[in-house]
Amino acid sequence: MDAPRPGPPLWLLAELTYRCPLHCVFCFNPLDFARHEDELGTDDWLRVLREARELGAVQLGLSGGEPLLRDDLEAIVAEAHRLGFYTNLLTSGVGLTAARAQALKEAGLDHVQLSFQDSTREMNDFLSHTKTFALKSNVAALIKQQGWPMVMNVVIHRLNIDHVDRIIAMAHELGAEYLELANTQYYSWAFLNRSLLLPSHEQLQRAEACADAWRARLGNAMRILFVAPDYHDGTVKRCVNGWGSTLLTVAPDGVALPCHTARMLPGLRFPDVREQSLREIWYASEGFARYRGTGWMKEPCASCEHRERDLGGCRCQAWLVAQDAEAADPVCVKSPHHERIVQAMAEAGKAVEHPLVFRDRRASLARSP
Repeated sequence: MDAPRPGPPLWLLAELTYRCPLHCVFCFNPLDFARHEDELGTDDWLRVLREARELGAVQLGLSGGEPLLRDDLEAIVAEAHRLGFYTNLLTSGVGLTAARAQALKEAGLDHVQLSFQDSTREMNDFLSHTKTFALKSNVAALIKQQGWPMVMNVVIHRLNIDHVDRIIAMAHELGAEYLELANTQYYSWAFLNRSLLLPSHEQLQRAEACADAWRARLGNAMRILFVAPDYHDGTVKRCVNGWGSTLLTVAPDGVALPCHTARMLPGLRFPDVREQSLREIWYASEGFARYRGTGWMKEPCASCEHRERDLGGCRCQAWLVAQDAEAADPVCVKSPHHERIVQAMAEAGKAVEHPLVFRDRRASLARSP
């Protein structure tokens, strides 16, 4: 299928490892992450950085799992800095000691995004299945000491959405310049736990009103980003700004993806950076071209007046909810599968299919094909 030739991948997301000391119930790593344990070596990652920069990538996200589990993180950061990337470390904070923070600063790291699960030790540690709340608070102080922008991320869902007021207060007390209240997007482990994580519409309204009140109170002292969830919004969003248009993800095992959850889609073979260059992957691979533009669409998307704006929405969401990767994103009110979203929201918190499933290797292996 013909697809428009894209511009360069402006953002490279390097998922350095699926290993992680946390076991979050909403983790976006694939359910079968334990099948993909063959991690790229240092030389491979440095070559990926060079090829991405030659293509035009300017921003580098260092993610996981927990990227601090990589002993070569400083070397990767140093090469990215030498190449001219703006570097962003996305971390739980586990493993960020004062000495390591200093080493990463000297290597040229520009930015740290620190995740919390809640505003109290009890809920933070329950949701991550670890005792990490005190550690995260100490890491927040280390980030401030190094002069990095303090960016805090908290994934919001039914189990913590009523704590938004306290979460914002905590972020302010810790000196965060930015707070991202990222409502759960239901893929991977979050989709598995959806019936226990989906908040009610009333909860969402209260949380958003609370965020608005804090914005008015704090002004420019802290920027609060409230990321609305697709399910409640009813408005289709572009998949990572458009499939294969600005984001190039490289998974720990070297598989290149147009978004971090795309490997779940059936019938697509995604290329490996050890076998093809990033230029070939970005411009010539079927996996990246498959859902670019609008030529792949079927009704109701093909004739929709919003098709150029939303590009059909999320392919992974279409597959998870409708079992059809080419279907209209089911969150859209025009989708023939939208009733499944409505039903999921109506049943959330009532029809509990199973207890919370925490992300860990044993659970991952149990869910492998």
